[in-house]
Amino acid sequence: MLMFLFGLVFGMAAIASNPSPYFAALGLVVVAGLGCGVLVGCGGPFLSLILFLIYLGGMLVVFAYSAALAAEPYPESWGSWPVLGVMLTYILGVCVVANIFWGGWYEGAWVSVDEFSEFSVFRGDIGGVALVYSVGGVMLILGAWVLLLALLVVLELTRGLDRGALRAV
Repeated sequence: MLMFLFGLVFGMAAIASNPSPYFAALGLVVVAGLGCGVLVGCGGPFLSLILFLIYLGGMLVVFAYSAALAAEPYPESWGSWPVLGVMLTYILGVCVVANIFWGGWYEGAWVSVDEFSEFSVFRGDIGGVALVYSVGGVMLILGAWVLLLALLVVLELTRGLDRGALRAV
């Protein structure tokens, strides 16, 4: 579990520090896999599988759209010095904040979802998914539309004057 959490923090720092959409999309897929690994460790294998499949489908669309709009001939990778410097700054900031709040975190407080299975008819992760789709269906659809709108706005704003691979003929 600790390796999943460290990988999650390092992956998020790698995503936040990279200006290229190619490597950022790859980093998002890796971070999604590590986050789903944390969910499996906490006792939610069904929810983890569903989230990973949905997230990979969404990331495929986002990656295709952003790669079409921002076709860079020489994208900066994680090994280049500016990106590596920003990434190390983010990791140092996370370490400083973790050091400040270190006394309040206890691994003994981590319990699995199935810890209290004798009091419930359903598993914890399946019951939560059913509630999201039944009670929170309207918010789920509204959230999907807001995310789509935010994606289009951000990609159009960051594109600038270049058309990328989509140029007018």
